[in-house]
Amino acid sequence: MELTRSVAVVNCARPGLQLSHMSDTSRQPTFLRLLTGRLAVKWDAILFSGGGNDLIDAATVGPAAPPALRLLATAAERGAGPLSGDDYVSKPGWQTFQTHMTAVFDAIVALRDGGINRQVPMVFHTYAHLMPRPAPVTPRHGPWLQPAMIAFEVPTQDWLAVSSALMDRLADLLERLMAAHRAADPGCELHLVDSRPVPLVLGDRTATGPSGDSFNEIHPTRDGYTKLATAWRGPVDNILH
Repeated sequence: MELTRSVAVVNCARPGLQLSHMSDTSRQPTFLRLLTGRLAVKWDAILFSGGGNDLIDAATVGPAAPPALRLLATAAERGAGPLSGDDYVSKPGWQTFQTHMTAVFDAIVALRDGGINRQVPMVFHTYAHLMPRPAPVTPRHGPWLQPAMIAFEVPTQDWLAVSSALMDRLADLLERLMAAHRAADPGCELHLVDSRPVPLVLGDRTATGPSGDSFNEIHPTRDGYTKLATAWRGPVDNILH
């Protein structure tokens, strides 16, 4: 991400970490120590990537689980006929996920506002659409969505529609959470970068390795990340000026 102003970035992220763990003092002490408390640092902006891993993790819960504990609907629950991507989502499962994410999002914003970083601009992002495919990160790590599609008997021609519906639902949830905070506090300084319009080339559904702008099932290639960075540049530049 090339910015017009020289900056230093401190990275507290760890690949695969779920948003819920970012507010867990036992799992992310560095992040919390830098954000709030007596050793906290006053930041110009906080770039936050969260929610995607929670979504994918919830999508991998199998069909034997109760509907409220999984994101996908079984063949019997979704019925017959032409289906949209949303028709494959478990309604009670999405409600559970939404309730969980709302509580965690509110907790993270409260942590920011509990010390010297109160109302420091916080930038979140949506997730680009991706193709479920048999491309793991390592032989023991992934894939995630492709096995879930198979377990829930989703026709291959609907795989992209289902994964896109999940990403769109998460984006809509983040937008609504921020709108609620802005309504309660117009100066809350919560920002959202939408990654979905970025012209990433989807991976081939059968590819087991890098394909298009996708390095594996859920992570972009270097070129893919470069494309995504362009979506961040404007919002972050505006904040830092």
